[in-house]
Amino acid sequence: MEVKKEISVKGAKRLFLKLGSCSRTLGFIINREFGHLKEAEERALDPLSGGIIQQGYQCGMLWGAALAAGAESCRRTGNADKATALAIITSRHILKSFVGRTKSPDCYDITQCDWTKKSSIARHFISGKVISCYKLLGRWAPEAIVAAYEGLAHAQNGLPEKCLSCASEVVRKMGGDEEEMAMVAGFAGGVGLSGNACGALAAAIWMKTLALCRQQPGKSFFTHPGAKETLEVFYKASDYEILCSKITGIQFDSPESHTDYIAGGGCSKLIGVLAES
Repeated sequence: MEVKKEISVKGAKRLFLKLGSCSRTLGFIINREFGHLKEAEERALDPLSGGIIQQGYQCGMLWGAALAAGAESCRRTGNADKATALAIITSRHILKSFVGRTKSPDCYDITQCDWTKKSSIARHFISGKVISCYKLLGRWAPEAIVAAYEGLAHAQNGLPEKCLSCASEVVRKMGGDEEEMAMVAGFAGGVGLSGNACGALAAAIWMKTLALCRQQPGKSFFTHPGAKETLEVFYKASDYEILCSKITGIQFDSPESHTDYIAGGGCSKLIGVLAES
């Protein structure tokens, strides 16, 4: 499969202004590249901007890009296990590309803004730093697409026959279908097995938001009580730890190592709590 090396993305900054969140905008841009827009699923990404309900963890652009790449993984493989593995591999490429440009995956490190405090948000806008997010999205969007193509070019005969993702397991338990499970598969291990903020948490918030988006088409759910409730339930169940590497005590290095952990019952209690939240 040929991998594209240069991509032109026109109007990325205008799209950001129109759609309202970095997470939704990247999901839209990559879905558009592959010719399959998913309005409700993209809109449900809004709460992941600002680093998971504005908590400052992984930039929303990463969540949006990983979700769209997961959708394409499902279409290209037609097999749940292979789609899961391909989504995780592709999310690793996306993460590497993003950190190569920003030096950090985290929203707070990039913006120096505490989105949970009105005073910090006000300073961010008054200082003009908010423009840097628009510039970053405009510069990275083409690179994100290239990274997605690189990951998706992985030979399917080289994918494991059995593959699990903590995020996909949450979606499965919440009643999601195979496509929805593939969409969030790359969230595993904190996006691309990075060890950062829990991907299963992000998947639960996305799934709960998706239900709202389908019930009320066109409405934005940038914040909503259900997302905050899920975060609170998660913190209580995880002893107020959010980083995957600290919760599991493991730094996963491959889809296989993550699969072994989940298949062996790893994070089963936390996955159950999130699915029921």
